[in-house]
Amino acid sequence: MATGSIRHCSSSFVLLLFLLQLLSGYGELQSNYYAESCPNAEEIIKQEVAKLYDEHGNTAISWIRNLFHDCMVQSCDASLLLESKHGNGIVSEQASSRSFGMRNFKYVTKIKEALERECPATVSCADIVALSARDSIVLLGGPRIEMRSGRRDGRESYAAVVEEFIPNHNDSMVLVLSRFESIGIDVEGTVALLGAHSVGRVHCVNLYDRLYPTVDPTLDLDYAEYLKGRCPMPDPDPKKVRYARNDKETPMVLDNMYYKHLLTHMGLLLVDQQLASYPTTAPFVEKMASDNGYFQDQFARALLTLSENNPLTGHDGEIRKDCRYINTD
Repeated sequence: MATGSIRHCSSSFVLLLFLLQLLSGYGELQSNYYAESCPNAEEIIKQEVAKLYDEHGNTAISWIRNLFHDCMVQSCDASLLLESKHGNGIVSEQASSRSFGMRNFKYVTKIKEALERECPATVSCADIVALSARDSIVLLGGPRIEMRSGRRDGRESYAAVVEEFIPNHNDSMVLVLSRFESIGIDVEGTVALLGAHSVGRVHCVNLYDRLYPTVDPTLDLDYAEYLKGRCPMPDPDPKKVRYARNDKETPMVLDNMYYKHLLTHMGLLLVDQQLASYPTTAPFVEKMASDNGYFQDQFARALLTLSENNPLTGHDGEIRKDCRYINTD
């Protein structure tokens, strides 16, 4: 009788441990979250990202920017992807001035459609945002980041508060650092994340103030002349697609060339150049300029923190059928 009681207690204890493990995992991001529900999910995203990169190289940069703009504002919940539609009450975050120049949203739909064919209503748009950025970073020569998944999609837009979270190109370094600190990213991580400006381009509308009517004294004069050639008009016109590459030497490689340029006063945006002169950030700029491996390690660490900012998990939010709109049923 005593032996039977011990066995019963032992079985109950094992069951209790199992239930506690389930509960501890509930509501948290997990490695290989879709292993059971959609085993090929991450491979499908990787293949679609690679295919789009082969066809349109700039999509890789778009995916990184998507992650930044989505996760910096309240939550990594794909709110960025929501579009305004008659009668849906949504004001899209894409309409914010902070989102100027963002594009390729239509290709997110391609990735979502591929996942829906494999596993309907299973993979969230928020995870697509995160995992497509992860895979794009590798294609751009950056580090492989082991991201967890299990994010769910939000049902509201934060268009009204975007500017409270996304730093502007001419904000003070104090403000920029405070914005990143508010989501758990330290000074070293902030310097590394701004290294994403190693790839892509900047529209001239964000450069005119540094060039006209006089050249910003923190800007190398030869570089300023080059930028004037790219942006010859002193009157910004957003409809004119004029731009300058963030990095002339390796414009499609996520590397530490960005920091080397900062040390020679060739930072494209004011916020970039401030990194090299602000006392708290300058030492990290110098270290990253001299060590690409160090830069990539810190970039990976900071991006992982960014990708896990206040996600919706468990039964919160939903899995959108179409990343552009909340579900209606």
